[in-house]
Formats: sequence, structure tokens, C-alpha cells
Amino acid sequence: MFHSQLRWLNILKPNFKVLPLKERLLCGIGALLGLLLSSLISWWVLGDINAWYIAPMGASSVLLFAVPASPLAQPWNMVVGNTLAGIIGVTCAMYIPNLTEAFSVAVGLSIVLMMTTDSLHPPSGAIAITAVLGGDAVHQLGYHFIFYPVLLNSILLLVIAIVFNRMLGKQYPQIAQVNQRSKDPTPTQKVTIQPQDIQATLDQQTELLDISEYDLQKIILAAQEKANARGQSQFKCQDIMSKHVVSLNEQEDIHSALDKFKQMNLMSLPVSNAEQQLVGTLALYEVVEWFKRANDMRTTWEHQVKHIMVRQVVTVKPEQPIQDLVPYFVERSFNYIPVVEDQKIVGMISRADMIAALNQQLNQISA
Repeated sequence: MFHSQLRWLNILKPNFKVLPLKERLLCGIGALLGLLLSSLISWWVLGDINAWYIAPMGASSVLLFAVPASPLAQPWNMVVGNTLAGIIGVTCAMYIPNLTEAFSVAVGLSIVLMMTTDSLHPPSGAIAITAVLGGDAVHQLGYHFIFYPVLLNSILLLVIAIVFNRMLGKQYPQIAQVNQRSKDPTPTQKVTIQPQDIQATLDQQTELLDISEYDLQKIILAAQEKANARGQSQFKCQDIMSKHVVSLNEQEDIHSALDKFKQMNLMSLPVSNAEQQLVGTLALYEVVEWFKRANDMRTTWEHQVKHIMVRQVVTVKPEQPIQDLVPYFVERSFNYIPVVEDQKIVGMISRADMIAALNQQLNQISA
């Protein structure tokens, strides 16, 4: 009996990923900071006016900080959706005497217009109701209610959400597509599921899904890679890496680094410190850019590799399967990836190494 009740309760639960405790706490802290700071800034901007905060902003903060990847949480949705709902709500409050009729019409029209303008934002429905049922304080504001508190607080909360999510390394707002170099499908998509396939499938759906086509593409590509890996005998990074690695020292002079680029005929090189630990990477084009601004007095202090190198480096471990590297070489056009153990470079895998290994796997399959 108990198990049957438990199964019934599970039907009511959403098929939703539960984040680790740290991530859940960060989402809560983000909402706390967002609401607190935007409220204080509103009070500071408006001076002696007694700033007050409308409840729908709490609902917006759930989307902005807990599910920033949702299409419903994007800046266009929040600003345009809240503005439309505010205009409709104030108008209904002014011209429809019956409150029940007024807020019902306001919410219904808001949904239609938001869906028409691709700006659906659930908390906006609450803004439409607030404009009608907010009492004399709201009604006296008239259409000023749209600018403050709705628009001002929406923009402030949005800016804080952008900064907070970026600090956590989250892409917000969401970019439009997986392939950032062109509008074409990525190389992997060209031979598997393409964006138009996803769009055609979505067009057949009668329900509005709370996931973007961009996120669907990422999930499908990742699943495709895992499925492909199951059917292949996997090489590990240590099997195909070059153990003789040419690198730059972070204290090295930039002119000396250029000579090494010429000698090795490479487009980029890893950078290590005195302890041979990987600390960055330097591309040839970054050296060229340095020469272009060499006459700028503001950059005269830049004379060592560490001054112009990129400190964020994608690395792999010796035991990793080479399939993990495919997205970097194919989708992001990497030339090489350092193999690191205990923070020290133990090898290097180039695009040519990957091609040779994958070609060997293809020959094994065809045989």
C-alpha cells in the first residue's frame, strides 16, 4: 500500500534535476543579493521617495538565479514581458470597474501579447494582477507604475543577475547557437542531428517547452558523443600524446617567444612557471596584437610572456579517453590540448594526433 502511494506521489513530481547543495545555496544567495541590492539602489536613485518592492520580482529572481538557462528567464522576456503586463494591468484597472473582470482580462491579454512577442515571463502575470489589486498606492501612480517600480526594478535585478551568473561561470544571457563561428551546424551536427531537425521536431509540439533549442543541441551532442564512445575501442590520452613538449616560460621575453614560434612553426604554445607547472597558453596572434600596440605608452610594461598570455587553459589527464577531446578539436577549433598530471605538463595532443587515432579506429571498424 505504502509503495503504491509513493509511486502515485512520484507521478506528481517534476522530472527535474536536483542540484548539489553548494549550487542550491548559491542560487539562494544570488536571489538574496539581487533583491537586496536592487531595492537599495532603487531607494538611492529615487531619494526621498519611499521605495517599495512588488512581489512578482521575487518570482523573477527564482528564474534569474535558479534557472538562468530557461528561455523564460532571458533579459528580453523579463523586460518586455513585465512592461507589457504593466501597461495592460494599469489600463484594465483604469477602464474596467469590476476588479475580478479587470485582473482576469489583464492576465489573459498579457499572456497572449507575451507569447506573440516571444517574451513570455511567468511573473509578469503577477505584475498585471498587482496593477489592478495593488490598492490606492498603485492606482495613484497610473502609468508611472510601469517605470517605477516595474521597469526600474526589473532592469536593476537583471543587471545583478548577469553579473552574478557570469561570476559563477554561467553563460547568461544564453547565446543563440552552439556554433559561435558561423550560422552553419557544427562539424559534429553535420553528420548527426542538425539544428533544423530539432526545430522541425519542436514545431510539431503543441506544448511550450521550458528549454531552448540551444540547450537541446548541447544535450543531444553530448549524448551522441557518449553513444559513439560505447561502440569504439577507446584510446587514452597517454596513448597518443607527444611526450616531448615545447613550452614557453612565463618570465620569457616576448621577442624570444616569437623566435620560438618561428622555429617550431606553431600557432600557440603552453606556458609554464619555474616549477614546470602549466600556468597559461600563448597564441601567435596575441604576440602580433602586442606588436601592434607596442608604441602605446600604456602597454610599455608588457614585455614578458606572463603579461599577455591567457591563464585559463583547457587540459586533460593521461587516463582520459580521447573521445573527451573531440568537442574541443571539432567544435572549438583547438590546435592542441596539454595533458597535465599534478599540475605539470606530461604531454601534448595535437589535432594531427587525434586524426591519426580516429583514423585507426575507423580502420578497425571497417575491418
